[in-house]
Amino acid sequence: MLKEKIEAALNDQLNFEFYSAYIYLSMSAYFESIDLKGCSQWMKAQTQEEMLHAMKFFDFIAERGGRVMLKQIDSPETQWESPLKAFENALHHEGIVTEKINHLMDLAQQEKDHATQIFLQWFISEQVEEEASVNAVVQRLKLAGDNPGPLFMLDRDLSARVFTMPASGSDPT
Repeated sequence: MLKEKIEAALNDQLNFEFYSAYIYLSMSAYFESIDLKGCSQWMKAQTQEEMLHAMKFFDFIAERGGRVMLKQIDSPETQWESPLKAFENALHHEGIVTEKINHLMDLAQQEKDHATQIFLQWFISEQVEEEASVNAVVQRLKLAGDNPGPLFMLDRDLSARVFTMPASGSDPT
């Protein structure tokens, strides 16, 4: 059974994961509008990944006898001054997600909730990957600068990203 404090914090994170998906879907729409289909595809895959994260929280809360509480999702930004600024915004957002996951782990440790600690361990590892993935694109966009050739090559490369549902049993949920 989840303690009230843990349940509330997990619900906050579940809703933040849905917000994250909303942000990345908005970025996908932005990239579509400037004809960077590869960047758009990358963000669509990121949207699906964030939805998966939200559903992991949903399932964990329910499995532990808690009550899932869905909240209103704020509107995300819809316009960025450049592809680099959009990906820098994504990197900043992933930093916030990392902080929130770390705070959840701190709370689970304080509350001596070992099951939640084990559950959150996957997200801690995932956030290292998330930040590295977005940072790699940021660094490549910085190298490209204002040169359209490298930007279009990067866009082509990013179009290869496809969301793949993890095999069952490959993670703790």
